[in-house]
Amino acid sequence: MGAWAGLLTYLLAAYQPNWTTPWPYLLLLLQTHLYTGLFITAHDAMHGVVSSNKRLNNVLGTIAAGLFAFNWFPRMLPKHHQHHRHVGTDDDPDFHDGHHPGFLPWFVRFAWNYVTVWQVLLMAATYNILKLYFPQANVIAFWMIPAVLATLQLFFFGTYLPHRGEHEPDNLHKSRSQFRHHLWAFVSCYFFGYHYEHHDQPYLPWWRLWETK
Repeated sequence: MGAWAGLLTYLLAAYQPNWTTPWPYLLLLLQTHLYTGLFITAHDAMHGVVSSNKRLNNVLGTIAAGLFAFNWFPRMLPKHHQHHRHVGTDDDPDFHDGHHPGFLPWFVRFAWNYVTVWQVLLMAATYNILKLYFPQANVIAFWMIPAVLATLQLFFFGTYLPHRGEHEPDNLHKSRSQFRHHLWAFVSCYFFGYHYEHHDQPYLPWWRLWETK
């Protein structure tokens, strides 16, 4: 959270991008990675593994979720546990049509289940406030676009790839994992490409998932 806030402050308040060089685009991708980390932190808090102190765990989860496009932790918490209890069924809020799992229809249903009108309004209000104080191009490139890209990244690597298609009858978690490649697993989605392992041991924080592979 500190890295996300620190880099964002620099990119909005001090950085003057030269769009003809690769650096602003690389910084955009780095900020996207940190945005993804915010959500992963909120996700781990849903499993109570950010802190052994339950109150502190939930406070940190609420902050991390809120910083990621004003997600509301108390609303996300029961939906995520419903996903774990009913994975790959009609009662799974993250799941969509296992026989014909088109990416776009699935993503639209996923967004419909989680994005609220209040989030959209708060994002719009924040954008209009930020552009009063910072260059509009910086606000779009380093605050808005990374949030969108991180959302797509989380959905693609953390929901779509692991849960699409048919699974073997003895696959209790209706989940699959990417091949073992720890560097790519971290860069792509903080090891959540090892998704069967997460469903099998949801009490492990993201930074220990690679050990189970």
